[in-house]
Parts: sequence; structure tokens; C-alpha cells
Amino acid sequence: MSRAIVVGYDGSAHAADALTWAAREAARARLPLRVVHVSRTVVDGYVVSDRPLDLSTQVGGQVLADAVERVHAVAPGIEVATQVDERESVAAALTEASEHADLLVVGSRGRGGFAGLLLGSVSVTVVAHAHCPVVVVRRHAEAAAPSSPRPVVVGVDGSPTSAQAVDVAFDQASRRGAPLVAVHAWELPSVIGPVPPWMPEEVEELRVAERVVLSESLAGHAERYPDVQVRAIVRRGAPAYVVLTAADDAELLVVGSRGRGGFRGLLLGSVSQTVLHHATCPVMVVHPAG
Repeated sequence: MSRAIVVGYDGSAHAADALTWAAREAARARLPLRVVHVSRTVVDGYVVSDRPLDLSTQVGGQVLADAVERVHAVAPGIEVATQVDERESVAAALTEASEHADLLVVGSRGRGGFAGLLLGSVSVTVVAHAHCPVVVVRRHAEAAAPSSPRPVVVGVDGSPTSAQAVDVAFDQASRRGAPLVAVHAWELPSVIGPVPPWMPEEVEELRVAERVVLSESLAGHAERYPDVQVRAIVRRGAPAYVVLTAADDAELLVVGSRGRGGFRGLLLGSVSQTVLHHATCPVMVVHPAG
């Protein structure tokens, strides 16, 4: 199956924003767009998984017809395919669709979500289990065109997954003609028991070592992406807070699914989870290769 950008669409306002983002990204990447609608889900607060199959297909077709119309209005030149998936689990359908995708795009929550939730259960599950990078789009993430390109921000911690996130972030910045902000946060190592306070020279040694982590993570990319203006930030503080602060005016925030401090069995690390729940811009989560 040919590679494509896949977007989940259920007709909600959140899904419409994700669809718009995905259409623009498909145009930038010169890839086809596949719109997936899972028809057996929650509609207007009621479970409709027992509705007749023909009605389910008809409703799905109407939703996808609306999606295609929206896509053509945003990016008229791209190739668009649609798919109605008849199953109970939206997350399972989108995760399966990600096996043959370059990128999977979802809204922060869908029609069945509670108004107070920042992130819905489907988006959380899909981000954790997808086979490709996933972008979670907030409402009105691209509503206003800025006077100058907003930056692409990437969180860097020196892990293999972070290295993949850096690669993806440079590619995104290059395609968008946007600057790249690479952010690395560090904290003093935890100690147990009665120990003397950190000496200033010890703190400075750590600071220098953490700058090396960031510079090594960015090494070689300037030659591959000479068009990308890079700003490197090394800041002491909680990683999620430092990354979110740097991404306050970002067009896109790129993070690895888990970093060097994560437990091997976890699909999502604490930083990526926090960023997904609190970022005000679209967030791309990159998974380890293989």
C-alpha cells in the first residue's frame, strides 16, 4: 500500500481542525491524504453500535463526503481517499491504519468527549500505540496566519527516540520555511541521605555537560538542512515545563514518545504525556524505530 498521511474524522469541530491540518501537511509533503471514519462509535452522547449496517455506512459516507469537500477547499491539488471502518473501537481502527502511514493526525478529542477534557481517550490510546508519528491537533491551531513563520520546537534529551524526533523536526521546519528551536532541559541529580549542597563548580560542570548533549544531538543537521535557522536552548528545570514554555508560540511541537529517563515498558513517557495534555499548539509524538 502506498504511503500516505492518515487523518481520523468524525465530523466534530476538533476533527475538522485535524482534517485541515492534515490536508495542509499532505500538500507540503506531496503525499496523498486518507480520511478514516469509524462509524460505530458514540454520536451525540448515545452509543449507536447496534444500528443497522446500511444506515451506519450511509452516515459514514455523508461524514466522509463532508471531509472531502473540506479538504478540497484547503488543499485542492492533493489526492484524497476515504475509508469507512465498521468496528467498535475508534482507537483500534486508527492504530491499524497507521501501519501504512507516514503520519497519523487526530483531533485532541472527538464527538464523544467531555467538554472539560483537554485530551480524549482515543487520542491518548492512538498516540501510545500507533506505528508512525502521530500529530494531535488542538482546536483552531492554525486559525490565524502569523506575519512571520512561527517556530517548530523539538524537545531533546539525547535518547535514540529524541534523535528521531530531531530528524523529523528539522524536516518539518525545512518544509515550512520556519525556524527550529531545540530545547534541552536538565535538573540536578537526586541524592539520598545527608549530603553537602552542590558546589557552584559542580553545577557548572553539569551545565556544560548538558550543553554538550544538545550540541551532539544537533550535529550534522546544519549541513543537511542549511535553510533551517536553529536556536538552541539549554535550561535548568522540569523538562515538560521547559519544553512547554519554549513552545508557547510554536507552530508545531515535536517530542519523542519516551526519553532516556523512561522505563522500558512504558509506551509514553511522563514528558510526552504532559506535553500532550497542556500544549497549545499541535504536538507530534515520534516513536522508536522498529
